[in-house]
Amino acid sequence: MPVLMVATYNEDGSVNVMNAAWGTMQERGNVALNLTETHKTVKNIKARGAFTVSIADAAHVVEADYFGVESGNKATDKFEKSGLTAVRSETVDAPVINEFPICLECEFIEYQGSGYGCGVIGKVVNVTADERVIVNGRIDMSLVNAIAFDPYTHGYYKVSERVGEAFKDGLALKK
Repeated sequence: MPVLMVATYNEDGSVNVMNAAWGTMQERGNVALNLTETHKTVKNIKARGAFTVSIADAAHVVEADYFGVESGNKATDKFEKSGLTAVRSETVDAPVINEFPICLECEFIEYQGSGYGCGVIGKVVNVTADERVIVNGRIDMSLVNAIAFDPYTHGYYKVSERVGEAFKDGLALKK
């Protein structure tokens, strides 16, 4: 599962970040995050109407895990404790964490609450990427060193090598 860093601003303008492994693209241009309303991040998203989603990388696994084990409801200074830095997004009312290689800037669309609901739905309005992961004007995912979470072993794993072509490799079996 992807390790996603969901960032918002608190009421006082300070940065809040949580680790969310239960998230995906709902359709092109929309993200769906399975987050409960008790999270400080969800309260902030509803209040501000915006959030960012960054892809955690292997170089920042300690910080990413910390954002998952510390609650923004209990520790108002957890972002400062991480040592990471952020700037204000130019497109939405949310922070962009400088150290993570890719960031999706999102407008809040709705919260779907039910026993099996998705939680936060957002529209991606901008994508930023660090120059170190750009090759020939495109993001090279092998340079991102993204991490994935295995919920069965509670391990983080580095995702670093492209192994195939989606929507192409399987066509060989259609013949």
